[in-house]
Amino acid sequence: MRQRLRPRLRVIAATACATAGATLLAGCAGGDRSPTLSQLPLVAGTHVVAMQRVCDRGENAYCALELVVTARGYASVGALRRAEHQLLAHRHWTTVDAPIGQELAADSPGDHLRVTYAAASDELEAIDLGWIKRARKITLTLSREILDHAAALAVLLQLGTT
Repeated sequence: MRQRLRPRLRVIAATACATAGATLLAGCAGGDRSPTLSQLPLVAGTHVVAMQRVCDRGENAYCALELVVTARGYASVGALRRAEHQLLAHRHWTTVDAPIGQELAADSPGDHLRVTYAAASDELEAIDLGWIKRARKITLTLSREILDHAAALAVLLQLGTT
């Protein structure tokens, strides 16, 4: 009797997992409703040390990527931020207003994506003051990178205005 139930339970469990996974990821798996890291130009020598997909499951569901990016080849986080700004401009991303004054932001050609980025210390200050929210994993990684004296940027890649 037990052997007859096992295959059936496996099918039920697999179906339940697939259904839960689909529900959990609703809005995140849709091709044009979720950005990918490969869509973001990053300066040479950078390394993504943390990445977290965050989703808004509202009426217009979408997902964004929160990242922590470091680059050991830069003397300071200011130099890294300037290099990233120059690369985005070179790739025809348009500078736009960021949500808070400590951040920089740019829209991709065609306004399909928006990137917002800031020095790790500035981002942590904004998080601490309650101006923005970031995933715990990102917040902890930003703290670690500051303690390691790394040139680190907090980056948010999300869908643009179109």
